[in-house]
Amino acid sequence: MTKTTQREKALTDYFRTQRGPRKFSDVVKEGFHPAYIRSLIKSGALKKVDRGIYCLAKASDLSQPDLVTAALKVPKGVVCLISALSFYQVTDEIPHWVDMALPKGAWENKVEYPPMRYFHFSEKAWKEGIEVHQLDGCSVKIYKLEKALADCFKFRNRIGLDVATNALKEAIRAKKAKPQIIYDYAKICRVDKVMKPYLEALL
Repeated sequence: MTKTTQREKALTDYFRTQRGPRKFSDVVKEGFHPAYIRSLIKSGALKKVDRGIYCLAKASDLSQPDLVTAALKVPKGVVCLISALSFYQVTDEIPHWVDMALPKGAWENKVEYPPMRYFHFSEKAWKEGIEVHQLDGCSVKIYKLEKALADCFKFRNRIGLDVATNALKEAIRAKKAKPQIIYDYAKICRVDKVMKPYLEALL
């Protein structure tokens, strides 16, 4: 086995171990020369998921392509609002973009695909309730459902109060979210007075 073949095998093994797509720049940071990455792309061993993002050609199609791609392109972002509601299956709304939360003052990455919709949170509200889900071999930050529901009431003027209330009803009906935890996050998001009547009506 030649040195070139050994390095290409090591690169293939790296992608197999990661079990999901990776950014070209991140693979280079792992110590793999760009020439070897391009060689595997050219040979068809690696396939393009999106601009600058690749995975093994034999890998299965992604189950959550938009969320995975968004997480790779906006590493500081947290999936929130309608995208989070859809992930937890408590809304009939079909996301036309990925809703991402960023701390105030954070740079909004320009992403061609998937379409992105950014929301800026206070530092405290942004870091509360983050969960890391393993989707298609990638770590994707998504707010836990109770936090996502409180955020929906916080941004009700942008996403629609009906979307927020319907998701709240479904989450409690399906016992996917605990009212007390929702209320705790509502206080952090400063919408406890807004949410209290809705929560009381559902208990």
